[in-house]
Amino acid sequence: MGLETYEPLIKQLKNMLGQKERAAALYAAMKRGRDGRARTMQEFADFNEYRHGIRKIKERSIDNLDKLLERFMEEAQKRGAHVYVARDGPDAISYIMNILKQKQARLIIKSKSLTSEEIEFNEPFEKAGYEVYETDLGEWIMQVAREKPFHLVFPAVHKTTPEVAELFSRAYQKAIEGDISAIMKFVRETLRRIFLSADVGVSGANVAIAENGAIVLETNEGNGRLVTSIPKIHIVLMGMEKIVERVEDAIPLIRGHAVSATGQRTTTYVSIIAGRSPLAGDDGREMHIVILDNGRSRMREDSWFREALYCIRCGACMNICAPYSVSGGHVFGYIYPGPIGIPWTANVHGLDKAKFAHLCISCGLCKEICPAEIDIPMMIARVKELDVEKHGQLKVNRILESYESYAPILSSIAPLWNWLMRRGLVRALMEKLTGIDRNRPLPEFKRNTFMKWYRRNADRLRAGGSGKKVALFVDFFANYIEPQLAITLVEALARAGVEVVVPEQKTSGYPYILYGDLKEAEKVARYNVEKLYPYVKDGYDIISIEPTATYSLRESYPKLLNNSEESLAIASKTYEALEYLWMLVQQGKIAVEKTLSGRAGFHIPCHERGLSYGKYAIALLREAGLDVEIRETGMCCGMAGTFGLKKGTLGIELSLAIGEQLFKQFKDNNLDFIVTESSVCKIQLEQGTGLQVFHPLKLLGDALRVA
Repeated sequence: MGLETYEPLIKQLKNMLGQKERAAALYAAMKRGRDGRARTMQEFADFNEYRHGIRKIKERSIDNLDKLLERFMEEAQKRGAHVYVARDGPDAISYIMNILKQKQARLIIKSKSLTSEEIEFNEPFEKAGYEVYETDLGEWIMQVAREKPFHLVFPAVHKTTPEVAELFSRAYQKAIEGDISAIMKFVRETLRRIFLSADVGVSGANVAIAENGAIVLETNEGNGRLVTSIPKIHIVLMGMEKIVERVEDAIPLIRGHAVSATGQRTTTYVSIIAGRSPLAGDDGREMHIVILDNGRSRMREDSWFREALYCIRCGACMNICAPYSVSGGHVFGYIYPGPIGIPWTANVHGLDKAKFAHLCISCGLCKEICPAEIDIPMMIARVKELDVEKHGQLKVNRILESYESYAPILSSIAPLWNWLMRRGLVRALMEKLTGIDRNRPLPEFKRNTFMKWYRRNADRLRAGGSGKKVALFVDFFANYIEPQLAITLVEALARAGVEVVVPEQKTSGYPYILYGDLKEAEKVARYNVEKLYPYVKDGYDIISIEPTATYSLRESYPKLLNNSEESLAIASKTYEALEYLWMLVQQGKIAVEKTLSGRAGFHIPCHERGLSYGKYAIALLREAGLDVEIRETGMCCGMAGTFGLKKGTLGIELSLAIGEQLFKQFKDNNLDFIVTESSVCKIQLEQGTGLQVFHPLKLLGDALRVA
């Protein structure tokens, strides 16, 4: 398959990568959101436990959605609200249009509602002659600009102050100066008149509560309260997945929204609205609640996409998504932007609108930041798979996801292969034939692999003596590229009396997930689980050097294998290599000598953030005398496994654009070198910074001694 179906996406992305100012503004907003979240998290005794609580609430709510929907409707109707369940967007619009006709309404004001964006609410009403005004400032700017939101929480983050002034000046034929005070003066004057003249107010609902038929509305500008109280008619447009059982279920979600989105303790204005009260003796006031399905029932029955319904719309996943940080919501999104926007777009707007799924680099960080612990990366992989089944797979993706099949051959001819890879003409030809970029350095293969070394030393390594037993999951890099890392590890373990075995195995198979080939990923997972499980049953721990391989064993394999008993057993007994060494240090079985000096920057690979955040590697390096400082953007470095090896915009260009901020952090801090546990991050960081990059095990070889 060629790039034909990707061409519109590539064109959009290339255009956005050239807009450095917009990317800088987006990055700054995302960083504010992440930093605010990090600060507020400190107020929780255990934020991960809080996240787990949110997850449980959403699981329970979606499990019981039929009953909760029925009860919510009953309770809302008791309080005088009219409730309608709309099967899709046109059905919802038709129902609301009939209300407006009956009430002879003309002017509609809206509080921010992503659900209304989902069904493209404004256009049909404007075409029918109604005046429609967004009253959230960011949404209003997007309405005037005739654009979709750029970010879920910050819809107009890509617009500069002068651009906003020009937009309003042109739309309202009034000269507005390009400064914030002038813009806000115009906004207040204009919206005040609109609020007081409106016939209908339309809002969304952040949460809906079944036990009392109430909706919860959260805003930071206060406009939501005016939209829902001043007009005679209040129409709520909400997705059915927003319903929870009790007020006690709603409260954690309310706080979770604010903390995860911007780092606030709570959103500035939180309103709980049940029914419609008379105002100044006017008893003609009505409340209508339109509950939207629009694919949600189908998603609920789909084992891959059910989790998407747990989303609380906080936007945290956008704040940590590296490709989104340089592409923005008009490229990395349709109406729902960002990582969670991929499964939502595929399900409510169609697979063809979700092509931006292929911008996802499967770093996994959206799962780590999600307040509902949603496995967004695996849902995205499923969307990619569906798209690949429909349109075919790129040749370069096929090559890169199946590297294991040709690694033994390349290792056997390593001197020749490595020499060829240093020849410019060969790399140019290779780029043309395979799609692997000629300017990206490639790691050199070793003829003497770790497995060859292990077979010569297996009897000695199995001797043990301490009672501890480990099975090493070697993966690709430590076997074929830098076998000395694995040798250093197992020699240290052997000196501590740990029995070391290396079971039959394939590499982790994670590239299959990256490129949406889940059937092959499942085959690899099943094979490795079958080979490793007997050792776990026999009391062995499993250790792995590569963070992505460890992550696969702990996180990906259980998902791929439907949480089988064997996969969960392996996950529970899998350790990072440096984690295991640190455990042995703490137990007094290994000593660390101070053999190191200098100042190093430490890069935490993405998948390690779902494991230990590198704390064991850092502890060992500091124990050995190294001055180690973490240098991070909070996002992926951009290499993303094999993704950064590909030529073109949807490869190395995107990869290096993502890495710019991180490269700057390392280059601006007078570091001697960089340390990271990821083999592929090493490639990106060396090329982007010019600094040497080492694996911790390469540095610790002389420092690890028998205690």
